[in-house]
Amino acid sequence: MSKELIRLSDCVMAYDDDVVLDRIDLSIQDKEFLTLLGPSGCGKTTTLRIIGGFLTPTSGDVLFDGKRINDVPPHKRMVNTVFQRYALFPHLNVFENVAFGLRMGQTVVEQENGQEVRRKVKIPEEEIHSRVMEMLEIVNLKGFERRPVTALSGGQQQRVAIARALVNRPKVLLLDEPLGALDMRLRKDMQQELKRIQQEMEITFIYVTHDQEEALAMSDTVVVMDGGRIQQVGSPEDIYNEPKNAFVADFIGESNIIDGIMRADGVVEIFNRRFQCLDKGFDRDEPVDVVIRPEDVDIVSEAEGQLKGTVTAVTFKGVHYDTIVDFYGFKWLIQTTDFCPVGSHIGIKIDPDGIHVMKKSQYSGMFGDYSSYSEEYDEINDPTLLDEEEEGAGDEE
Repeated sequence: MSKELIRLSDCVMAYDDDVVLDRIDLSIQDKEFLTLLGPSGCGKTTTLRIIGGFLTPTSGDVLFDGKRINDVPPHKRMVNTVFQRYALFPHLNVFENVAFGLRMGQTVVEQENGQEVRRKVKIPEEEIHSRVMEMLEIVNLKGFERRPVTALSGGQQQRVAIARALVNRPKVLLLDEPLGALDMRLRKDMQQELKRIQQEMEITFIYVTHDQEEALAMSDTVVVMDGGRIQQVGSPEDIYNEPKNAFVADFIGESNIIDGIMRADGVVEIFNRRFQCLDKGFDRDEPVDVVIRPEDVDIVSEAEGQLKGTVTAVTFKGVHYDTIVDFYGFKWLIQTTDFCPVGSHIGIKIDPDGIHVMKKSQYSGMFGDYSSYSEEYDEINDPTLLDEEEEGAGDEE
């Protein structure tokens, strides 16, 4: 059975009237890979900084191994952090970068006259050498110890930063979007490396990202955040397959989100057609949000279809086609290996386990219609919007 290591209890972070975190409750287990996931400004980095001791919550408690640590400074917590900017020392080689914290000595706690006394103790050079070489082997940098860090690739520099953070043997490693500076191929490689290192070291990793693929690929637990609140906590499979509201459904993967009516247990109505589903426990005739993932839709002939629509756009994605289909003025995304040309009339079928029903929420009606598909690209190419984003790039998350 897993053991709780960290708990945030009713944590609020506010700057005057600006509430960044709104009553966060979160339990983090020992040896867990937990990811805080959400858009910019959702509060994930603030949550990480509170755990690390760089911020003190306005109210609420931070507990570590059952002890309140709100006022414990970062250097006295058994926590280390790897930032997006690795902050390596350019004048030191790989070995000395990793050894830097060890050369500062380690804190030991002793009893003196019934009181706990903390003292800095110098670590012997032989132990420093042994621990640094052990860490370089774990991060696959054995043989690089004498190389200048300025001569390393981005991925190698990141591994040095991770080794430096882990060499002090913390119980928790905090990672604030550490893969952000890497190209896509290297990011995928490092996702696997980070998970391997976490499992080999058997310590807790708390990871911050806005990249859903990273979160799903690496995590034991995903915490989806928006507006300073936790929207859902669960395994990657639960978050993807059983989203709690329209925000989670839209943020995690592609989704078609449609207004529906729950006619009975296992029966939901959309577009005046009734579909079998697996969901129960709703009131009869309760308005609901219905999520249908693009990969869960089968294209069939019009005669066989539960719904009939017209193809309005097709994009080849290598292993499948992203096909936009208009159903009664509402556009769906369907991911299929079948090519259907623009203008063709098709039918679709959806199995009961491909339909997920959610309670209405504050996010209802905000997502799902892929008629906004092209508008998103228009926004990306709007220079005035880019200027606004750059101005706000330094805002606190």
